[in-house]
Amino acid sequence: MKFATDVIHAAYNNEDHKRAIMPPLYQNSMFAMHEINENVPFKYSRLSNPTRKILEDTIAELEHGTHGFAFGSGIAGIDCIFRTFLRPNDTIVAVSDLYGGCHDLLQIYAQWGVNVIFADLTQPENLDKILAEHQVKMLWLETPSNPLLRLVDIELLAKKAKAHGAIVGIDNTFATPYLQNPIDMGCDIVFHSATKYLCGHSDVLLGLVAVNGKEFAKPMQMMLPATGAIAGPMDCWLVLRGIKTLAVRMEQHQKNAQILAERLEKHPAIAKVYYPGLPSHEHHELAKRQMRGFGGVVTVCLKNDTIEAVNSVIQNMDMIYLASSLGGVESLVNHCYSQSHSGMPHDLKIELGIKLGLLRFSVGIEDIDDIYADIDKALQTTL
Repeated sequence: MKFATDVIHAAYNNEDHKRAIMPPLYQNSMFAMHEINENVPFKYSRLSNPTRKILEDTIAELEHGTHGFAFGSGIAGIDCIFRTFLRPNDTIVAVSDLYGGCHDLLQIYAQWGVNVIFADLTQPENLDKILAEHQVKMLWLETPSNPLLRLVDIELLAKKAKAHGAIVGIDNTFATPYLQNPIDMGCDIVFHSATKYLCGHSDVLLGLVAVNGKEFAKPMQMMLPATGAIAGPMDCWLVLRGIKTLAVRMEQHQKNAQILAERLEKHPAIAKVYYPGLPSHEHHELAKRQMRGFGGVVTVCLKNDTIEAVNSVIQNMDMIYLASSLGGVESLVNHCYSQSHSGMPHDLKIELGIKLGLLRFSVGIEDIDDIYADIDKALQTTL
């Protein structure tokens, strides 16, 4: 099936659910047994739940993996991956400009004895040097990255890492399986903050993971219920409903984002626009080769790189609100320095390009003229 069909019909057989056309919500903490040790698929919802199972099978199918897992939040999903496969004295290599929450989490793992190396993997030779000097247990990628939308060559880096016996994981939140499938490019584990595009309506916290192979699935199947960071059935049901419109939403998100990026690149208040769909983007050619589209996030840096200018923009938009997340049908703005990457030290943020004047727009599916008019009006106050 093509993707737009698959998101509607993936991993669901209505014959297994009284022929219900849509996946039912099993709002149950437990399921009845007829005898001791009865071999039934569902007993207790921390272990497994029918609604959660449908969602887990769906993400596995959409990401071309073998098994899926659903968590109570995105960061819980990343934590379960690290907790499952990393031990004290192991080495993990992560892209330097990754999501701030993941950066903070890796600092905790460093305190527990994991050797954490952040590297600029837009230059593949940097990974070669690390692999030559360290026994790397895991490579963690994020592409496009949050918030500067930098790309790395997934297939090339995965090939290098796996040649040295490393596990390859990737955060695919910004692209979604609509725009790229990292397992097809050599990754072993694909993570999504389903809070974002997969849900699409800003009403759920949930993380999803797809893995490729029993060697990755079996230890995670033990870790997830043991640590208890499972997603509840209502949240799973809402994400299942959101996924059914993923294809049409992503088309409108990226259509609007492309137009907005092109307009803002000419705006007198903007110093730089970060969007892979622009020829001026440093990884535009890689994006064309690696992705099936450029996504719905546009990041800009104001010429007036001050907190006063940023606040002026935020306060003078009427339709677009300052918020911590992204990927909903509504347009939002995020001040990366103080929100998504607030836990990073100041010097590191500046080194990575996360300046005071940086704003990340999650471009919604509203009319693009209304989106641009709201932003333009606010930007005029900084000139």
